[in-house]
Amino acid sequence: MSSDDSLAELAAEIDALAERLADRSLDLLRAALEDPGKAGAAATERLVTRARRSLDKAATLLRSADARGVGDPDA
Repeated sequence: MSSDDSLAELAAEIDALAERLADRSLDLLRAALEDPGKAGAAATERLVTRARRSLDKAATLLRSADARGVGDPDA
């Protein structure tokens, strides 16, 4: 397996985690809307959304490194 393949695989795994966080964020947002007294749900949703955005950035960085051939010993 080349390092490009492993970077692409890591990016795909990160995308899957980001999708799980997006789903959880929506669940938390729904909970906060259903019960406005649940301030904790809204705050947790914001935290989860920030984590998802960070994962999106990480996957993008790995893909850009993959496209440039960074980390490829044969490049």
